[in-house]
Parts: sequence; C-alpha cells; structure tokens
Amino acid sequence: MYWRWSRDCEILLRWPDARETLVEAMRNILIIDDEDDIREVAALSLEATAGWDITTACCGADGIRAASDPERRPHAILMDVMMPGMDGPTTFRKMQLDPEIAGIPVLLLTAKVQGVDQRRFAGLGVSGVLFKPFDPLTLAQQIADVLGWPSV
Repeated sequence: MYWRWSRDCEILLRWPDARETLVEAMRNILIIDDEDDIREVAALSLEATAGWDITTACCGADGIRAASDPERRPHAILMDVMMPGMDGPTTFRKMQLDPEIAGIPVLLLTAKVQGVDQRRFAGLGVSGVLFKPFDPLTLAQQIADVLGWPSV
C-alpha cells in the first residue's frame, strides 16, 4: 500500500483502498422530477447527508439527455413516476433502449402506494420504488440500502 496525490480532489489518498472510498463518496445521482420543490429538497438532502454530487432534470426527455452525458454519467437515477409529457415508466423504458445508459440503476419515486401500482412498477425492472412523502434525513440511506451501497 502506498500514498498517492489526487489532483482531482486535492487530497492525499492511501492507494488502493482510498480510491474505492472516494468513488463511493463522489457518487453522482440524477434526480428527474417535474416539481421544483421535490427536486430541490431531494438534491439538498442527498448532498448534505451523503455528500453525493447531484444533477437534476425537470422532465423525462431532459433526464435522458442528462443520463447520456458521458462527462456526468450518474451512478443512479431517482425518478418521479407522474410527470407531464413522458412519465417515469415511459422514460425508464426509453433509457433501456440506449446501451450506454441501460445499466444505470433507476429508483422510482411515487405517491402511489396501492398494490396494483407497486406490481406494475416492479414489473418494469427498476431497481426499487421509494414513496412520497420521503424523509429528507433518511433518503440517502434508503437509496444506498436498495442499491446495496455502503451505509452513508
């Protein structure tokens, strides 16, 4: 084991262990939601509690464009179900057609908690479903738990 200077973060890293820790801390999450206040609360929550880098999009089409950006490819996507134009499930299906972004885990965010809706969402192949209203203090841990990431 040896130490290595990281110019990207301007910190001294213990290599190779620190690289894995740094990547976990520097996760990029894309939030796709048409409601400004939900995007803002979720973004602030994830930044404050987990230190994750957040990208936001206000609709499915913008979300697909943001996910496709190779410079800021997200580690996970938190996406609202009910959006005007292209809803969450439709956006997810379109993402699955693009091999560059099809492997990004997607968690749906919804107020629909009825059994038929939950079964429909599970049948899509998304990584998980989180429910509104969410607790901003536990949102990051909920995402980490669903995706099997280390605790935040």
